[in-house]
Amino acid sequence: MSEAVLSTSPTRVVEVDPARLERWISGFTERHGVPERSPGADPVAVPFVLAAPDGAVAEVLAWAPGRVDLPGRLGLVLLRRGGYAVGLGVGEQLTDHYCGTRYVQSRTAAGGWSQQRYARRRGNQADALVGRVVEQAADRLLGPRGALVDGLVVGGDRSLVRQVLQDPGLAPLTGLPRREFYDVTDPRLKVLQETLRRARATRIRLREPG
Repeated sequence: MSEAVLSTSPTRVVEVDPARLERWISGFTERHGVPERSPGADPVAVPFVLAAPDGAVAEVLAWAPGRVDLPGRLGLVLLRRGGYAVGLGVGEQLTDHYCGTRYVQSRTAAGGWSQQRYARRRGNQADALVGRVVEQAADRLLGPRGALVDGLVVGGDRSLVRQVLQDPGLAPLTGLPRREFYDVTDPRLKVLQETLRRARATRIRLREPG
């Protein structure tokens, strides 16, 4: 895949398919000159920094804190109010998944007793959504001996994700290296597949000269 720009600021982060990393570095070299590489010169080890003669800097980041290499098996948990998707990715393939819907009422401008009633109903609906996602994640990402994956990818509604990961039944997942994508749209199979692709990408923090 081509690089995906995550930010438009002078220092921005791009996502590059791991298979295209060396090609990306070659392009960086052509644009900015032969860079100094630190630490070391291992062509596959990350993280490392490329400092070009013209002042451009490319920091090739680790997959996540606590995980330098790309995990082979990834668990994915995406949810927003109204929908969720849980998946197991092995390499580039989504080998197991489940996508579902759960209605969660939007906020209301009503006041007084009506507002309290709506708030309780909305809270109950959110709790039901969280509970369903916990069940699906446990079924697909956990085994008798613990986690079936060595990395976790989450996204969607930050507060709902937090509630899911706070469930004691998912404790084996919470200590795994993690990537977060809170910009994902309504979780569907296509979104789950795209998130797996993004999760496997190499992230590069790029600062242009000047």
